[in-house]
Amino acid sequence: MTHFSDGMTWLNEPPFWAVEDGELVARSGPRTDFWQGTYYGFHRDDGHFLQRAWTGEFTAEASFTGSYEALYDQAGMMLRADASHWLKCGIEFSDGALQLSVVVTNGHSDWSVQRLGPTTGPVGLRMTRLGDAVFVQFQIEGGVWTAARLAFFPPEPPELRVGLAFCSPERAGFEARFHGFQIGPPKSRAIHGD
Repeated sequence: MTHFSDGMTWLNEPPFWAVEDGELVARSGPRTDFWQGTYYGFHRDDGHFLQRAWTGEFTAEASFTGSYEALYDQAGMMLRADASHWLKCGIEFSDGALQLSVVVTNGHSDWSVQRLGPTTGPVGLRMTRLGDAVFVQFQIEGGVWTAARLAFFPPEPPELRVGLAFCSPERAGFEARFHGFQIGPPKSRAIHGD
């Protein structure tokens, strides 16, 4: 298990964050986001990202909750090479509901969403990097791990930044609570089953 202070640093430190009873609680700055161009035309790289370096393949897992209220409030995990090459995944508030969201950016951002049922418990995310691919899975309140996306991600550079991300494109003060984060060698190469 990785503690939130073990080798992790902020890209765009939020105005408030604290570790309380082993959990990271943080609140977003105003109108923060990660997005590059597609459809909307803007380029934003000011979301909050608590990150650490990792070389090669891995599986990272996080568990979190959030005070989702405004359009595009979001929390989850991020994998990043630079401002133009990254992947973020998590829960995003859109169309009045919680959506499982994955954005892959290789020069330009894309966006995929999957509507979730109501939940107030923790959401789990698992991100596995294998060669030129990233496999994203999610888990609702301790249920089964479910596939969300298998995406291309360049195998170079071998060292990337991995960690927890959150932002609020339409407001300030979105609160995210991260219950845990861990990273290590890939747990599995299978994309079917747990």
